[in-house]
Amino acid sequence: MTTTTLAVLVPLLPFLGAVAGLLLGRTAPGFVRPLAVLPTLTSLVLAALVAVRQGGGTAVDSATELTPTGSVPIELALHIDGFAALVAVLVGLVASCVQIYSTGYLRDDSRYPSYAALVSLFTAAMFLVVYSGDLIVLLVGWEVMGICSYFLVGHYWETPEARAASLKAFLVTKLGDVPFLIGLFALATDAGSFRITRILGTVATGGLDHPTLVALLLLAGVAGKSAQFPLHTWLPDAMAGPTPVSALIHAATMVAAGVYFIARLLPVFEASQAAMVVLAVMAAVTMTGSALAALAQDDIKRVLAYSTIGQLGYMTGALAVGDRGAAVFHLLSHGAFKALLFLAAGVIIHAAGTNSLAAMSRVRNLRDRVPDAYWTMTVALLALAAIPPFSGFFSKEAVLGVAEHVVTGHTEHAPAAAGWIVLVAGLVTAVLTAAYAMRLWLLAFRGRGIEAPDHGRQPLTMTVVLWVLAIPSLALGGFTFRLLPDWFDGRDLSPTLTTSVLGTGVALVGGIVTYAAWRHTTALTARVPLGAVAAHPEADAAQVEAEAIATHEPAYGDIAYAPDPADPGRLLLGPLHRHAAAGFHLDAVYTALFVRPVQAGASLVRFLDREVVETYVRGAGALPRWLGAAVRRAQTGNVQTYVSALLAGTVVLAVAVVLAATGA
Repeated sequence: MTTTTLAVLVPLLPFLGAVAGLLLGRTAPGFVRPLAVLPTLTSLVLAALVAVRQGGGTAVDSATELTPTGSVPIELALHIDGFAALVAVLVGLVASCVQIYSTGYLRDDSRYPSYAALVSLFTAAMFLVVYSGDLIVLLVGWEVMGICSYFLVGHYWETPEARAASLKAFLVTKLGDVPFLIGLFALATDAGSFRITRILGTVATGGLDHPTLVALLLLAGVAGKSAQFPLHTWLPDAMAGPTPVSALIHAATMVAAGVYFIARLLPVFEASQAAMVVLAVMAAVTMTGSALAALAQDDIKRVLAYSTIGQLGYMTGALAVGDRGAAVFHLLSHGAFKALLFLAAGVIIHAAGTNSLAAMSRVRNLRDRVPDAYWTMTVALLALAAIPPFSGFFSKEAVLGVAEHVVTGHTEHAPAAAGWIVLVAGLVTAVLTAAYAMRLWLLAFRGRGIEAPDHGRQPLTMTVVLWVLAIPSLALGGFTFRLLPDWFDGRDLSPTLTTSVLGTGVALVGGIVTYAAWRHTTALTARVPLGAVAAHPEADAAQVEAEAIATHEPAYGDIAYAPDPADPGRLLLGPLHRHAAAGFHLDAVYTALFVRPVQAGASLVRFLDREVVETYVRGAGALPRWLGAAVRRAQTGNVQTYVSALLAGTVVLAVAVVLAATGA
């Protein structure tokens, strides 16, 4: 079987599994789980075979024209280079783990058949984006991912949070997709083709007429899909969906689709220095702002969501300094440990019965209830904080290293300004990332107070997946940069001494300072004996706890409230904490700038429609109705009345004739 045939089967199998799952979900529910897991696992195996055959060598290209268009042709094309081959393996791995995990996580969910089918369709769309060699076919996968995320985020549609989150995700990403589509057509018009290889050939010969305009239009779509500033606000709210969905969206190529798209078409963006600087600024604001927000979140899934936004900022930062190898390297590394973080969080949430880190901090021995989640999440958080030798260290240092090369003039792929922006923002974000990773670990696993509830053992399908993902989280970084250099354009991705020392040093500082802040707040709150907040449910627990901490005395006599959780984020951020917890009020800004004007315009249109347009319509209908009523009243059915009216009319006509004759 040829490599092309194998590559076609990779997205086709989960698509067929989705169709079969939808058809058999009600009639044969016993087939739902096999149809969810087996096609995705088979696609993973086939994607691995494609990667082995491609081997990081010459790209595999194949195309057939879908239909004559009369102008720019649209082709069903494959373009599989080293990047595509490895990213497809990541998609298959994460999707398979999510499907297996979901069989246990949603084992009692009545809507599991539709959920599993949508995850399979989502997976097929991601494979299509990764392997596509034609931008229109890529756009199809891009939009299918969008509609699947809408349905999956809104899986718990009974809750207003899920409904609002799914709508917000759909609308915000569509806001970026409009200029993105315009940019695609402008790019294809200049190149005369939607084929990626032909577009890159046109760029190489200087054939783009408006590279800056095209690049900025495409960046709008990238910002929406990959949750970059200022279109990132949908991603934290999307945590209202099931936790496995969060893992799929964050770890595979849904939110990373924008990063992957730029990596595919990087020469288009490099043709405009202005676009590269804009990309660098977008990356810097995204990574630093999201890291500050993550340090202030209480919901464990929202912490991880802001973490994803920041790590995507690292990827776009690598692209801004002209190195797609470092960007995709971090995409692969991040995909492994972020999937592990979300799936482990699902186990922790199930055990604690809450998403709240504040509530978890009041529970002791939670790590003893979920040892698998405890150890694997520890590995993933170390990878996230870029502590050697975990995978995140190597991939993040690759990003900082290429930024340093631009600053020192060792490469001319990007302006020096972009290099400085990415390097400084990357180091600041490294401090904050280690801080919120340490905060999450301390609040989740080092709590004190009531005994952790015993909800029974987790299904084996949930815990096995955690250890599977822990392997690449620990070993992927060193394996990739040492053994697979040819897959990344042949560029050396080894950590450099300067950025390794700086990056690791600031990460250790962030972790140590956070731990010291936690010890300080813990020592303060330890002066108040622990008790049950539920003892006085009618009281304002937060106020009582705050007063208890301030006075170091138990509240309500001999009943002590559990103190305000020893949250180091509050101490570290100080007055900035309230703003960071609200995402720096960007949603409020959008509400004032866009939502309210649109609502006001809609109210005006409704008023004009009801009070003006409908008034004329009602008037036009009222006049014939009145005339009809008058005529109806004249039709009494009394012959004498008709004869009398006839005689009266005759008299009137006679008088009129006489008067007319007299006047004449």
